[in-house]
Amino acid sequence: MSSIQIEEKSVFNQLSSFGHQKVVFCSDADTGLRAIIAVHDTTLGPALGGTRMWAYKTEAEALNDVLRLSRGMTYKAAITGLNLGGGKAVIIGDNRKDKSEALMRRYGRFINNLNGSFITAEDVGTTPKDMEYIRMETKYVTGVPESLGGSGDPSPVTAKGVFMGIKACVKELFGTDKLAGKSVAVQGIGNVGESLVHLLREENAKVYISDINEERLSYVSSKYGAEVVLNTDIYDLDVDIYAPCALGATLNSNTIDKLKCSIIAGAANNQLADETIHGRLLLEKGILYAPDYLINAGGLINCYSEIAGFSKKRTMQLAENIYEATRSVLKKSKSENIPTNEAANKIAEKRIEDIRKLKASY
Repeated sequence: MSSIQIEEKSVFNQLSSFGHQKVVFCSDADTGLRAIIAVHDTTLGPALGGTRMWAYKTEAEALNDVLRLSRGMTYKAAITGLNLGGGKAVIIGDNRKDKSEALMRRYGRFINNLNGSFITAEDVGTTPKDMEYIRMETKYVTGVPESLGGSGDPSPVTAKGVFMGIKACVKELFGTDKLAGKSVAVQGIGNVGESLVHLLREENAKVYISDINEERLSYVSSKYGAEVVLNTDIYDLDVDIYAPCALGATLNSNTIDKLKCSIIAGAANNQLADETIHGRLLLEKGILYAPDYLINAGGLINCYSEIAGFSKKRTMQLAENIYEATRSVLKKSKSENIPTNEAANKIAEKRIEDIRKLKASY
């Protein structure tokens, strides 16, 4: 084993700004493993977060991604009332070419060495099968197939949380959370996006969809009666709700200027290109933004339920609680005249601080 070499100044600057408890660099020459595990905060419980495998251009880029994502998991767990901390991991490599059983199992041994302070699950570039390999080396993993006693595909739970976030925003603006007659532009129709389209169409919302995969577009459009639009046109649609469910950073100075919607609520992570600048810009423009890490928490809820042994019914009930959590964020944002992402952060930070003080008094 050896350490990944990253410019020292970059490492310490980033660790200082994000406030992490622990960052572990994993390297194994035999399997080609190069990974970073980031444990942001464990005040509320063990840090839970997915493992992402991505062909990062630089190691510094991988570090920045894992630090930002793991911090987001802390806030996500806190605001949804889960007894979990925040963590994340990235494996540097092309998941189509560089992945192997040996690499995933070696990575599982690194997780095991953290003695339960970090629990992982699947993420971009990893699969339930990869979680099976990791479980061969450690018990600190969730998201394994249902056939092995796991919780299975988290997409329906994630979509349910996003759906409840949309309904909470509609209630805030229109006085009722009924979606019949409302128009929604769903950007990205992967597993979560498709599940969201299904829920929206069940309530007779008008749905527009865009995606880079034309085959998926044709399939989802035909199955649910959604209207296909070009990726380049999605920001110009005159709709009630824009639901980004693909890549992050789609909310930037250029796209926000184009938007004609009243509400933004989707499943994508890190939707704001700059949390401070663009959260404020949405507030000034009068667009109601449902913080992504709150309403897309269904995946985390699904993993938490697997650990706690909850039934599928109980898991969906926890996802439905995102409705009231979103309402609380919107109320705080309105009363303090602050962007909704700042309001969500304050609520999450207060819960963490309250529990930290409680533990200090034991």
